[in-house]
Formats: sequence, C-alpha cells, structure tokens
Amino acid sequence: MKALQIPVVELPKETDELRREIRQFLKEEIENGSIVPKCDCWLSGFSAEFSKKMGERGWIGMTWPKKYGGGERSSVERYVVTEEMLAAGAPVSGHWIADRQSGPLFLKFGTEDQKQFFLPKIAKGECFFAIGLSEPNAGSDLANIQTRAVKVDNGWVLNGSKIWTSGAHVAHYSIVLCRTSPQDPNNRHAGMSQLIVDLKAPGVTIRPIHLMTGEHHFNEVFFEDVFIPDEMVVGEVGNGWAQGMAELAYERSGPERILSTYPLLNELTNILVENKDRNGLKQVSRLVSRMWTLRNMSLGIAQLLEEGVPSNIIASLVKDMGTKFEQEIAEITRLLVSVVPSTDSESLIEKYLAQSILQSPGFTLRGGTNEILRGIIAKGVIQQ
Repeated sequence: MKALQIPVVELPKETDELRREIRQFLKEEIENGSIVPKCDCWLSGFSAEFSKKMGERGWIGMTWPKKYGGGERSSVERYVVTEEMLAAGAPVSGHWIADRQSGPLFLKFGTEDQKQFFLPKIAKGECFFAIGLSEPNAGSDLANIQTRAVKVDNGWVLNGSKIWTSGAHVAHYSIVLCRTSPQDPNNRHAGMSQLIVDLKAPGVTIRPIHLMTGEHHFNEVFFEDVFIPDEMVVGEVGNGWAQGMAELAYERSGPERILSTYPLLNELTNILVENKDRNGLKQVSRLVSRMWTLRNMSLGIAQLLEEGVPSNIIASLVKDMGTKFEQEIAEITRLLVSVVPSTDSESLIEKYLAQSILQSPGFTLRGGTNEILRGIIAKGVIQQ
C-alpha cells in the first residue's frame, strides 16, 4: 500500500493583486445590493446577472485557450477567484458546473464544433450546465444506471430519468451519462456514453426536489423519447464511464467542498472575538487548522489536474473530509452561541446558521455519498 502524494502549492505573489481586485468587486456588489451573501452559494445562490458580470471580467473559463473565450491563466489564479467567491457567499451557482467541469470535459473530449459553440458562451456567463448522473434506483452506483439511448438516423433517442440533478431548472444543457449498448455482466462500466441534452427539448421534464428551507437546487429530470443529434455525443460512444470519472476529479476536489459554510464560520469568529470567548475561539482555531489543511490538499489537486495527473482517489478523499468538515461548522456554532436559527432573521449568525443546518444534509450526498467515496479510496490505495 502506497501513500497518497499531494504536492504543496505556494500561491505566487502575483495572485495578491487579483485577490484585492476580487474583494473590491465583491464589496461594491454587496454594498449596492446587487448580491446578498449566503451559505452554500455555489449551488443555492443563483444570479444570471452576476454570472455575466464575472464573465465580463474574465473570471469564468480562466484557464481555457483564448480562442475559445478563455483567459489562458493558471489553475492557481482560478482557485483564488473561486475561493473568494465562496468566502463572500456570492451567487455563483449559474455558471459553476459549466466552468468547473463541463468546459474541461469539452476541452479534453469534445469535438472542435462543440468547443467553438459552447465554450465562449460559458466563458461569457451566458450558458449554464447540469450533470445527469445519479438515478432513482442506482443512487451513487453509477455502473447500475438504466437511462438508455437507442441509435436512430442522425442521432439517438433517450429515455430514462436522473435524480439529484443540481441546477437543472435554470441550466440550458445537461451532460447525461447513459447506456448506448446493453449492460455487460463481465464489465459493468462498458457501453456507457455522454450526451449533451438541451433541457428545453421536447420530452424533457424537470421536477423540483425541495429542501427544508423551501428552496431547491436538486431536481428530478425525466427523458421521454428525447432526440439527441449525433453531434451532441461527447467523446467516443461507449467511453462514457472513463470520461465521467475524469470529470468527477474536478467536481470533488475544489474549494466548494470546504467553504460551503465559511460565511457562518467567519461570522462565528467575529462574535467570539467581540465577546472575548477564549474557550470558543480555541474550538474555532481547531476548525481553522483543519480548513487550512484541506485547502492545501485541494490546491495540490488543482495543480495535479493542470498537469494532467489522474487524481480521482485523492479528490474523493478531499470531498469526504471536506463535506464532513462543512457540516461540523454548523454543529459547533450551535453549541457555542445561544441563538435561534432563522432564514428570515436580520442577524447574520442566525441566518447563516439556519442556512447551514437546513442545507447540510445535501453536503455528503452531492458529488457521491461518503460511503461510495470511501470505497473508491480504499480500493484505489490497495491497488496502488
């Protein structure tokens, strides 16, 4: 059994100016009322207008080639942008999935036409994507998916359903993992493909799954005889599993797996400092040290992904540890301060605590349950 190797990444001094620029931008947006900070902003904070503002500033598709609308900047610079947006609780959910993984998927596996059509729109903050993976009877066991596409003239006919599809109700497209050939009992991962589905196409039905807050970002998506043109197949037919696993490393390792409840942690710290609560600050310091460790791990994976190094096992580890950490912030806050959580409160600590408690059950579900991730980690480490 080999140890997992994660590089230590030092942020270059050049990123300091970028960070100051982002913070000034966010300060102005908050002061003029354009955005209202909240916890779990990368899935529940939606603003098409804000996404366009980010696109105008070149903060979407930052690492992509300029010929596709990108900025050809480093993964570390992109990390700084995403980190600051999450820390501020900015409404970034519209473009988040497209920027994080749909775009990189097109760059690695897409046709030139797909790159020319989708990437510039994503970079402008005008085109949003969802991910069609989990299914009602398969859950996190993606090898057991039953959604199927049958070949017809000039395309495919898609039938089936997906569940826990974040942002499908506001997205323009979804990249759907489906079966394009019968399941092979000797190779459960064979015969899958990825199709780009227009979520406004005939035969697509989207139903909300409401959270305890009353809002929703999860959805059920149903496909009934949906026609998918041949040019909307991503990569090779039958290679969907390998492509999807490469995509999941981007999904599971980012700062969003650490900072969903950061606005709450920040406000808690402010209150404990104001009250000179030494015991409370001691407990918060333990949280901050864990956050710093997870951040360094996440940064290391960003570097590995930029270098093209397979990182699925390490990304699964960060996602497992990070989402449990996010949940613990809400629990420790509840024990340290005597407040009544309320989503309607004008008190930031009460509002952020309510948002964190009510949305935290989804943290360890989305992107793969912790139980599935631990299986991936265990098998991967042993096989090494």
